[in-house]
Amino acid sequence: MKTIFIDCNAQLGAVWKQVVRPDDPAELPRVIGDHEIAIDDHSYMPTDLVRQCKNLKHIVFLGTGAASYMNVAELEAAGVKVHTIKGYGDTAVAEQTIALMMAACRDLARMDRNIRAGTWQPREGMQLFGKTLGIIGLGGIGAEVARIAKGIGMEVIGWNRTPRPGAGVPMVELDALLAKSDVLSINLVLNDETRGFLDARRLARMKPGAILVNTARGALVDEGAMIEALKSGHIRHAGLDVFHNEPLTADHPLARLENVTLAAHAAFRTLEASMTLLRRAIDIVKRVQI
Repeated sequence: MKTIFIDCNAQLGAVWKQVVRPDDPAELPRVIGDHEIAIDDHSYMPTDLVRQCKNLKHIVFLGTGAASYMNVAELEAAGVKVHTIKGYGDTAVAEQTIALMMAACRDLARMDRNIRAGTWQPREGMQLFGKTLGIIGLGGIGAEVARIAKGIGMEVIGWNRTPRPGAGVPMVELDALLAKSDVLSINLVLNDETRGFLDARRLARMKPGAILVNTARGALVDEGAMIEALKSGHIRHAGLDVFHNEPLTADHPLARLENVTLAAHAAFRTLEASMTLLRRAIDIVKRVQI
């Protein structure tokens, strides 16, 4: 089977050479051509365009969140199998979660912007030692977040959609977690059941003045409700690595709020995680060619 890696970024390019990346989604059929396997980093794969790729049988998505970029059920009904890769970057994403949490608690990004603009304005932050971190989703990433947070002296509680008897942290009801958490980290997989999980009602139940960190998927959170909660101060600060539409534009409301720290969907991008990711992608390609 012929395979093409359609959208390697500059960092992955250093690991994997000879890659083609379409700048216009409409170019997808031309780029894929007669290849039977497409390795997709984070390109959108609209069903109508994929159907024009007559030989395509497999999409190997570099990550877990394929649902953010394609309709998996439609593609598989059309005869294109979508493969995802789990667990390759749990530690990398967890470390980014902690980094965003610390940056948000100490307002580092705003002070950085102010200093570069010529304004020296020290800002009071939130001390994390002894504070409560609530983790929604105790899979591989959530468990790593819990491990690191406990190491810096935080009290960690968790909620999971299914029982996690070996989670290593107290499991509580969701409403209790929202009410008690000084910092809230959402680490769920995006699917039909979790889309919009943190809606206006649940955001309103968060502890006033809490920090929200999202390194999972933007669509897990009601964006409009989150923006209103940030404007009102109900959410003190948000640390966000993921968004409903990416890349985030400079005129987006989130980009104009001072109490938001932004990252460019880079939580999983470390050399170690990228190498593991590509090795597993190669293993999948080899397996489907047998």
